[in-house]
Amino acid sequence: MIKPFKVNVSDDILKEINAKVKNYPWHEMPKDGGWEYGTNLDYMKEISDYWVDKFDWKKHEEEINKFSNFTTDVDGLNIHFIMEKGSGSKTTPLLLMHGWPGSVVEFLHIIEKLAHPEKFGGKEEDAFDVIVPSLPGFGFSGSPSKPIGPRKMSEFLNKLMVNNLAYKNYLAQGGDWGATICNWLAYDHFKTCKAIHINCLTMRLPDGPQTQEEKDWQDKFDKDQIMQDGYRTQQATKPQTLSYSMMDSPIGIAAWIIEKMYFWSDLKDKNLESVYSKDVLLANIMVYILTKSFNTASWIYYGRREEGGRYFPKEFKKIQTSTGIAMFPAEMSTWPPRSYLDRMFNIKQLTEMSKGGHFAALEQPDLLVNDIIKFAQTLKK
Repeated sequence: MIKPFKVNVSDDILKEINAKVKNYPWHEMPKDGGWEYGTNLDYMKEISDYWVDKFDWKKHEEEINKFSNFTTDVDGLNIHFIMEKGSGSKTTPLLLMHGWPGSVVEFLHIIEKLAHPEKFGGKEEDAFDVIVPSLPGFGFSGSPSKPIGPRKMSEFLNKLMVNNLAYKNYLAQGGDWGATICNWLAYDHFKTCKAIHINCLTMRLPDGPQTQEEKDWQDKFDKDQIMQDGYRTQQATKPQTLSYSMMDSPIGIAAWIIEKMYFWSDLKDKNLESVYSKDVLLANIMVYILTKSFNTASWIYYGRREEGGRYFPKEFKKIQTSTGIAMFPAEMSTWPPRSYLDRMFNIKQLTEMSKGGHFAALEQPDLLVNDIIKFAQTLKK
């Protein structure tokens, strides 16, 4: 059963959050701090002042609600999704998936471009039925009783598309965890997931790097991640401990998320707002706060570790599902050599972008949209 859904946060809850932000007990940071020690204190004070005095959640609530929102039961789990039916009669179903620390907010400004390309200078025959779920445990979806990883999530989302929405097959797209789920959809559910388009690579081949170029890439990736790995280790091992400090602290959640937006994005002059407005940053952060999902959203890291971590199974055989790859240059999860990718995927399209980072839909929406459309066109030939 599919039920209509609307976001409607009470003024009392918004006032409570506002008061916590306003009364936060600011503390010291090393004098030479910048961003090197973590989220910058001066910037957190600046965005918090904006949060208290100018930020209007109701405006973003309206942006979400202008689309058709639904919830549906998938194997006992309540899944929220936005659905925008595409123009014309020959649309392609597109499952569009966020990651962590993202939400459906990432896609609000590209849904219409994908569903109604003719309104933006494109062609009606390139239209998609766009389905944007909140991942299990994230945002407006329900949470499992204990952590599950991306492989299990792919099972839920495939059932959403095939059983609940009655699509015989579909195209899946994602970055971050959305890309990981795409990988598992292509591996486990290839009979219904006919193609995947990813802008991040998190999975690894069980036989590891083979050539010297691949080994050099792996070494570089490992070194690059040393100063980025703290959050991932915590969330993959003791997420519950972290949750106690976060659940009652809007500033804590904001700082934890903003650090990632800063270090994983393609910024100009190290300026976070060269890419994101304060409104966009806070709207995404508020989804975690309002739904009290910071804790359960972090569980995916624990679940992935239990599923075997980054690695495909030892018996892995090359994925035959058609794959499109969009490589954004500032992606924090550095792309491997083409030889590695070719052993993993049936690549039909690979695009090296001129700019952009980890949050492609927010950073370079038009580049991403055009690449998805172009990839879908190759599937029709």
